[in-house]
Amino acid sequence: MTTPHTIAVLGLGRMGDAIATRLDAQGWDVIGWTRSGRTSSAVKTTVDPNDAVARADLVLLALFDGPACRQVLDNVRDSLRTDTMVLNASTIAPTEASELARQIGQSYIHAPVLGSLPAAATGALQILAAADENTLNRARPVLETLGTVLRVDDASTAASLKLIANNSLAGAVLALRDSLQQADALGLPRAQVLDVLELGQLGRLVARKRTFLTDQTATGTSEFTIGALAKDMALLAVASNTPLRSTTNLADTPADLEADIAAAATVPAVEDPVLKPLRAYVRGHATGDPAYFRDAFLPTAHIEGIRDGAFVSWRLDDYCALFRSQPAPDEPTRSRHVDTVDVHGTVATATMTLRHGADTFTDIFLLVRTDDNWRIANKAYHRHT
Repeated sequence: MTTPHTIAVLGLGRMGDAIATRLDAQGWDVIGWTRSGRTSSAVKTTVDPNDAVARADLVLLALFDGPACRQVLDNVRDSLRTDTMVLNASTIAPTEASELARQIGQSYIHAPVLGSLPAAATGALQILAAADENTLNRARPVLETLGTVLRVDDASTAASLKLIANNSLAGAVLALRDSLQQADALGLPRAQVLDVLELGQLGRLVARKRTFLTDQTATGTSEFTIGALAKDMALLAVASNTPLRSTTNLADTPADLEADIAAAATVPAVEDPVLKPLRAYVRGHATGDPAYFRDAFLPTAHIEGIRDGAFVSWRLDDYCALFRSQPAPDEPTRSRHVDTVDVHGTVATATMTLRHGADTFTDIFLLVRTDDNWRIANKAYHRHT
């Protein structure tokens, strides 16, 4: 039995980069690649995944979803050596995990991880590993560098358990949102409410988010990608033949659920009506349907920022004309989350971060309340390059 020495990490998103960094810091020879072309500050990267795979004893996938895993593996299949192991840490559907295990054979390890970015950095992840016993033993030194290995029967079971774990996370986030809204309605001091919640079932989540939840002007960053969590809930709904649900209402699409989780996870508790136009705005980007933007904005709204080096000020009709009623080709890799919402009587301000491929946008909204409905009056944006 030979222990792997060179590891190719395909996918350098937040978790992929944290995993690659941890392995590199612990002495493994790591080479990374990502579909977006993003480089890592901690590990060497290549623009060609085949270059990474050809040198690797173990290929670790940290990709967004099942289609991404299939596409990347199809592209590098000819570069895989017969003795190279494929360790898939991605969160995908149970049927997708089973199919990959069948295609790759005994060298495939399905190993989704439980834990946050700090857990990845310190080697404290919980790893649900399904593989042939000999293959798992070969990969165990790598896995144990990342955390604790929990062996499960097969790839489908590992994938299903990861979706169940993420379902509980989504439920906890939404439950925390509800508790804070109710506490605010009762006029309870936020610090006292968090003290009590930290003693209960939501304690770990409250402890991680406490600074942000206490300081309602903070611009905290969530430890998970909202779009990925919503995607996971959609996969679970299909696998278990149950409907998508938010806290109290059916969520018609993953975009609906994403908007609910985004609001719950990243903003201080505010009244739901204030968040309604922000949810519609998220759905507009997720679906490409301009009707959502017409629901979100006042008819008189303007959208302003710098585009291709020049200042633009679109009227709502001009902005809606940019969308073609279909999602962007790379929509599965995109994410959006609300950073802050501040309400001042009948007006409010909000900020949102959008990660669209290689570009990150900060959107700043001015909202107004008219006839008990909130709408976006104006939006200004900054594109980070």
